Amino acid sequence: MPDFYNTEYQKYYDSTFNVDSSSFLSPLAKMLRPGASVLDVGCGSGRDLLWLKERGYHPTGFERSQKLAALARQYSGCPVIEDDFLTYDFSALKFEAILMIGALVHLSVSQLEPAFLSITAALEENGLVLLSLKEGHGQTHAEDGRVFVLWQPEKLEHLFLKNGFRILDFSRQISKICESDVWLGYLLQKTRIKTNDGN
Repeated sequence: MPDFYNTEYQKYYDSTFNVDSSSFLSPLAKMLRPGASVLDVGCGSGRDLLWLKERGYHPTGFERSQKLAALARQYSGCPVIEDDFLTYDFSALKFEAILMIGALVHLSVSQLEPAFLSITAALEENGLVLLSLKEGHGQTHAEDGRVFVLWQPEKLEHLFLKNGFRILDFSRQISKICESDVWLGYLLQKTRIKTNDGN
């Protein structure tokens, strides 16, 4: 949904940057070494970049919207890569952890797995992923025109396990912005062996 995030960037920024990140970032922070490098894909307002920076980590943002990327840099003081995560070569990067907080919510069922694998190519061995997607069936349409793809835990967990990721933590949280939305949160760790049976 690139047009929304370029045209309504200020509205999106205003609605998201004051949300307290602690409830969903703390499980990741507990697993990170001091000063760890973190890539925040779909960094939006820069809210989570700032949270991580203030706790001594070294975050870098990744954002498709030029307008949001500029706001994220200004708000967080962190570097932000401007590009499209569907086409970017993440294998050239190396980070100890990757955030995908709501970053993949607009992807179709067929797009999710290849995008997830492309992005996580930037992980170091045994690297961590914190990812959130909306729970439900099918799709939901927001009044602003955005389409959100909904997921069931079983499908996501199968995807993660078969591609060599351990599930370290799981959460189900009501959205702090819209109470009708439920977010599924996963803390994952990359393992060296990819299996076809999920073991």
